Amino acid sequence: MAGTEFVEEFGGGEELVADYMLMFYDFLRTFRENNRFKYVERIQELIREGRISLHIDYEDLLRFDPKLVSILENSPEDALQAFSKAVKKLVESLDPDYAAAVRRFYPRLTGWKTRLSIRELGSQHVGRLVMVDGIVVKMTTKKERMIKAVYLHVLPTGESHEFEWPPGEEEMKDESEKPTYCPICAENILGEEGKGRGRGVFKLVPERSVFIDWQKITVQEKPEDVPAGTIPRSVDVILTEDLVDAVRPGDRVSVIGVPKLLSMGPSKRRVRNLFSIYLEANNVIVSQRYLEEVKLSPEDEEKILRMSRDPLIRRKIIASIAPTIYGHWDIKEAVAMLLFGGVTKEVGNTRKRGEIHVLLLGDPGTAKSEMLQFAAKIAPRAVYTTGKGSSAAGLTAAVLRDKDTGEYFLEAGAMVLADGGIVCIDEIDKMREEDRSAIHTAMEQGFLSIAKAGIVAQLNARAAILAAGNPKHGRYIPELGPKGNINLPDSILSRFDLIFIVRDVADVERDRAMIEHILTAHEKPTEVQPEIPPDLLRKYIAYARKYVRPKLTQEAINLITEYFVSLRKLSAQNPEVPLPLTPRQGEGLIRLAEAYAKMALKDTVDAEDAAEAIRLMNSMLESVGLDVESNMIDIDLIMTGKPKSMREKEILVLKLIKERYSEYGRCVLHKELLEELREHGITDDALKQIIKNLKRSGDVYVPRYMCYAPVE
Repeated sequence: MAGTEFVEEFGGGEELVADYMLMFYDFLRTFRENNRFKYVERIQELIREGRISLHIDYEDLLRFDPKLVSILENSPEDALQAFSKAVKKLVESLDPDYAAAVRRFYPRLTGWKTRLSIRELGSQHVGRLVMVDGIVVKMTTKKERMIKAVYLHVLPTGESHEFEWPPGEEEMKDESEKPTYCPICAENILGEEGKGRGRGVFKLVPERSVFIDWQKITVQEKPEDVPAGTIPRSVDVILTEDLVDAVRPGDRVSVIGVPKLLSMGPSKRRVRNLFSIYLEANNVIVSQRYLEEVKLSPEDEEKILRMSRDPLIRRKIIASIAPTIYGHWDIKEAVAMLLFGGVTKEVGNTRKRGEIHVLLLGDPGTAKSEMLQFAAKIAPRAVYTTGKGSSAAGLTAAVLRDKDTGEYFLEAGAMVLADGGIVCIDEIDKMREEDRSAIHTAMEQGFLSIAKAGIVAQLNARAAILAAGNPKHGRYIPELGPKGNINLPDSILSRFDLIFIVRDVADVERDRAMIEHILTAHEKPTEVQPEIPPDLLRKYIAYARKYVRPKLTQEAINLITEYFVSLRKLSAQNPEVPLPLTPRQGEGLIRLAEAYAKMALKDTVDAEDAAEAIRLMNSMLESVGLDVESNMIDIDLIMTGKPKSMREKEILVLKLIKERYSEYGRCVLHKELLEELREHGITDDALKQIIKNLKRSGDVYVPRYMCYAPVE
């Protein structure tokens, strides 16, 4: 078909645009792959599924005719309009009824040669087709944008008629665009200047006008791409038609579109010479979850697989975690397991998380913050924040109000931005209680539920948490246990798979070795280089997270089962013995064993991996979950903040207060209680702590000084 004939089929147009349409039509109709007409088949599928978008592969355009790529890059608006009409023409030849029912078809490009960072986007790219990568941080609700207005022209004579604006095939570019004349009157006037033009009244008829779905999102630079000491850059992106709601806050996306200018002058009365850039999207592609941040060449993959065959690979990985920090082998191993993670399972509508959460609690100056910073740098995807500087909205998601339109929109926080990676929270003990409670659901379920200002949404937050905190008394006091040393709610403490106490204890031999290590790191840094270079370790972790999903062998299952049952057996046989483990720790053991297997890129979790997970869990339980009074492991210290022995004493005191209150008809004096409780080994300080706990739980109140009564 000649170019002019092609134009006539579509209702006219410029000769250059006609050539574009012909070229794209030939591409769609004749492009073959494996002896099949690839795009003819795609259009047949489009018709069957009732879609309006056709995905076009960049490599196919380049292979068919490089000129097509040049046309799209340099004249994207004309080219995409011509491409759209070429698609419609081909649909018309296959299904005329469907072609007549659809106003416009959209060719969606799935790749592009001009790939920019948001920071590089500038005036030289305006009006050209580009591709940018980033994270969706804001999203408005769906709106309806008018693209073709229908007006009622009421003449002074009382007659009226309707007309479309803009006339012809053009669409409205600006929502404030209004008709300057009546095209029907102008056509009928046939050259009589001024007659009928502008006379009468133009009334918009919304119900007969044409609208399309419209949405604005904000795409921000990825955290790992932001240069140190700078603020992340962002760009607004306009989505239309079937791209609306295709992404959500927290998604990592590649946007293909045309940069345009938006006036941002201070006043309508002044000349506006300041403009901001926004993108009109042709396509938005949600990136892969774990590997897109780290590019792996075939040589990298070969090197990674060769490394995994080293029998000492796991020891080398652990030794490469923060090599400038002396000692702390178990903590470094826990951080390595967190970086690799377990295997996430979807069972029906239930999600079993694979993310491993680790808490470091201890004295100041024990390199906790340095451990967090190293993990944030080595992880393929990470966000580092501090408890003091993080609000609930900053950690999860915020609902904000647009100052121009007044509408509400979602803005993603740290846990959403780190979806699929890790979040490092330093000084978690400094966070406000309402801010800490915001991450409860995300730690266990991997998503956040937002219900604010009429916006109800569920955002993915499948991130592992590595947190550090200082004791609330300045130094860690072993007698108080973890609950008495850190200002964290029990619900958060119980969600950490591993909790490590980092104590600064004077030991001559250890101190000498430590200061020698520190001096070496300062004076001869080359001698404390990691076994595996950081860049290579980052690629190794990314490869394992993406491709390795080990399964438990029967030997590993038997070992974990035997350990779990044997510890709980004593409690089952004797009610006086506290529970050493709960099912939550059982799931934690599985995650740790899977992570240890992934460190060697193994397809199976063997007895060796399960044994190491058990060793690490034992190390944690002995240092954190040891009830000092009974000298037995008591998981309730972590799960509820108080050991079984303390809980039993509280029940005894409450029972005694109720009995004496009923007997005396008045509140029970502190000294009377103390006399009766001495035989149970309860001291004066212990009784005061028990009364404090009972008051907090609402079981007891104090009608007068040192006199207690039960709450009826």
